[in-house]
Amino acid sequence: MTTTAPAATSTPATWSTKNKVGLGIAIFYALTNLPSAFMPTPNGEDGPPMAILWVCTVLAAVALVAGVMAWRTGSRPAARLTAASLIIVTLTSLPAFFVDVPAALKVLVAAGVVVTVVFTVLIFSPAKRG
Repeated sequence: MTTTAPAATSTPATWSTKNKVGLGIAIFYALTNLPSAFMPTPNGEDGPPMAILWVCTVLAAVALVAGVMAWRTGSRPAARLTAASLIIVTLTSLPAFFVDVPAALKVLVAAGVVVTVVFTVLIFSPAKRG
């Protein structure tokens, strides 16, 4: 007796309101991180290395393109790429909690972590079934 699993369909997702809000926040977060490499730390101040700033800029660009593609086409893989790219961007900012930087910068990093958790949860919420 053989049983066959139902074939997986690759129909585009119909985004729920939660998914759209999550993608919108992620796209906005990607836009805010896009110019990272073009705003280096002033001379004499501690800050992230230039290589990290370039990684953040490139990943923000990837997330921006993937987020727009996910929004327009309903592509779940593109939505996952958006979230993954921005999670890595957020992870690169975590050392700010362990070095001597101004408190305002630590608050911004903490806000970025919260925003990342929020949009990730919203993006990965179940989509509407088509």
